[in-house]
Amino acid sequence: MTAKLIRNAYEAALTMAAVLLSWGMALWLEGAEGLHTDVLVLAVALTLTLSSSQRTADTRRRLTALVLLPVTAGASIFVGRLLASHYVLGAAVYTAGMTLAIWIRRYGPAATKAGTLLALPLVALLVVPGPALPSKAQSGLVTWGWSALVGALACAGVWLVQGLGDRFGPWRAEPAPEQPPRRSRLHPRPSTRMALQMAAGIAAAFTVGHLLFDDHWPWVVLTAYVAASGNRGRTDVLRKGLERLAGATVGTLLAAGIAAAGVTGDTAVALMFTVLAVALWLRPLNYAYWAAGMTCALSLLLGYFGQDALSLLPTRLEGIAVGAVLAVASAWWLLPVPRARRRQPVLGTTSPVS
Repeated sequence: MTAKLIRNAYEAALTMAAVLLSWGMALWLEGAEGLHTDVLVLAVALTLTLSSSQRTADTRRRLTALVLLPVTAGASIFVGRLLASHYVLGAAVYTAGMTLAIWIRRYGPAATKAGTLLALPLVALLVVPGPALPSKAQSGLVTWGWSALVGALACAGVWLVQGLGDRFGPWRAEPAPEQPPRRSRLHPRPSTRMALQMAAGIAAAFTVGHLLFDDHWPWVVLTAYVAASGNRGRTDVLRKGLERLAGATVGTLLAAGIAAAGVTGDTAVALMFTVLAVALWLRPLNYAYWAAGMTCALSLLLGYFGQDALSLLPTRLEGIAVGAVLAVASAWWLLPVPRARRRQPVLGTTSPVS
């Protein structure tokens, strides 16, 4: 366990170094071009979600990421605008994008990795506050062109840090052995089942989130996505939903304590990065640690943007609980994936980074 914690700390340090590098580049870009602060959030979100998927990537996969990530990052801004102006249409486009990212896994490992890259900016769209920001902070949000550039900068930051880590660090990346493909006897195929479950869960999350949580619907949708991604069976989805709920509860208590202490400004930003580093370190042990860290960090972020994060913490917890229930219901009752797949993975079960 000690050796694992040390290795986890090293990998977390690499990720946070890439995050800080991307954040620094975005900060310079923001000052030079007069951009909105959300460009920093986008850089951090994309780097966090990209780091693990690129850790063992070869040159071909990295070139694919360099093409796909900026394009999809730019496209996700249009989806965000659509959600803000025409919620139903935007929700439909978002759901279709996430469904496509999972469905195309049926075409093999290359398509699976491309689907992961397609999903990353859409996940980041839920992390970047967007419509959930206070009204005074919604003007001048980052445009699609700058978002594409931030996507390219995130790729560059991740590759640079990971390359230096492999060259000078104590450990090199160790690619996991590829699972030999085997054709599933399930009809519809597992990838189709997972895509339909994701579509149902996210569509329900958009509907319920908007009806019950108004502008805070992203909390419901993000949880529905996280719990359902990489679905390996009913028990797997239920476990992830419970872990996210437990972690969010702890994160809520941490954020409440920080808010009560009156932490604001640059101190809050430094504390946010510290919380993310600890969450990354402990994430391989249990997803609940990551959920707790992300909940606390997002509360600090919204507080930085001027939102009363403390008063919204109970609402956030309710949204997370609702999203988890919707994901579990979809996985259990709509074309469930047999539990036996956990013992022998089949092609197309790789989950997007979340």
